[in-house]
Amino acid sequence: MATMEECRSALKKLSDNLAGAEGDVRSAAALDRSLSCHIRDLDITFTGRLEGGRIEVADTLEGPPREKAQIRLAMTGDDLVAMVDGELNFAKAWASGRVRLEAGFRDLLRLRTLL
Repeated sequence: MATMEECRSALKKLSDNLAGAEGDVRSAAALDRSLSCHIRDLDITFTGRLEGGRIEVADTLEGPPREKAQIRLAMTGDDLVAMVDGELNFAKAWASGRVRLEAGFRDLLRLRTLL
């Protein structure tokens, strides 16, 4: 089971990957939205913003998200680490229910290029 620090490190690596992306991926990540990532097996939530193509984690809270972020993710810590390391395909994990992504319709259309 991934630790809280491994999950935080995976989010930082994901942020770095998004910041270095080009083309459609870069434009899809260039949103300014509140973001939460609930790690179900650790029962913690990272909160922050997707801004300027980067994920900025502002806080780590115990339990599920307290406020409804504009983009909401939920998964296990192992799945987060595996996705960022390229060992788990996001689209397949999302389709199978291993990863939950919730956002407004327009944001989902824009984020689909990340899949």
